[in-house]
Amino acid sequence: MADEWNARLYDASHGFVWEFGRDLLGMLAPRAGERILDVGCGTGHLTAEIAAAGARVTGVDRSPSMIAQARGNFPALEFDTRDACALGYEAEFDAVFSNAVLHWVQPAEEAAAGMSRALKHGGRLVVELGGRGNVAILVEGAYRALRRLGVDDPERLNPWYFPCVGEYAAMLERHGIEVTFAALFDRPTPLEPGEGGLTAWFQMFGSRLMEPLVDGQREEFVRMVAEYAAPHLWGDAQWIADYRRLRISGRKTLS
Repeated sequence: MADEWNARLYDASHGFVWEFGRDLLGMLAPRAGERILDVGCGTGHLTAEIAAAGARVTGVDRSPSMIAQARGNFPALEFDTRDACALGYEAEFDAVFSNAVLHWVQPAEEAAAGMSRALKHGGRLVVELGGRGNVAILVEGAYRALRRLGVDDPERLNPWYFPCVGEYAAMLERHGIEVTFAALFDRPTPLEPGEGGLTAWFQMFGSRLMEPLVDGQREEFVRMVAEYAAPHLWGDAQWIADYRRLRISGRKTLS
């Protein structure tokens, strides 16, 4: 697939993605000397924080532009361009970490299998992704706008996989990961200040939803979504995205 990510825009305007992920590092609890895999490392900020604990960390991402930005941000660290569905590691890591990535990855089953294979026996997995109901208001607003703009079956454009707790936990356990913690929770997330924050969010994360539209229609699309979402998500001169996160940790118990 083509590289759809603007890494500089991601760092400049969407740092909340990795900043919220700092909380997840407490669950990972990296230790000096451990070998840790950061799946979907983006521009490398959390990879660097894992390394600061003394771990030997490898960051991987499918996007060449993200990896190039990560190498520029943290030239002393190891980064590689790899798809989460084709990791290719075998029992090499003490822990696998992933923040805000796996809801982009399909088939999800292949990613789960690859992360499990990458872990040593007893190794731990700590991941967070969009869960069931994530950005539901924005998605429904997008579907309504697309239909009004003449796009049939807009659901086919949805790029995301937002599982429930039971679905994702069961999948991990099929691949030898004993799930020890799982939670689905709301995380209302402020976007870039001002009305333009919604446009910036769709440009960064929702571009596939707008693929059938020409430039003038894209502006109208965002206006229609804003009209639908404003009663729920607009306040104090800022958009608050209706994020829901699925957080799971576990341990590799089967080979």
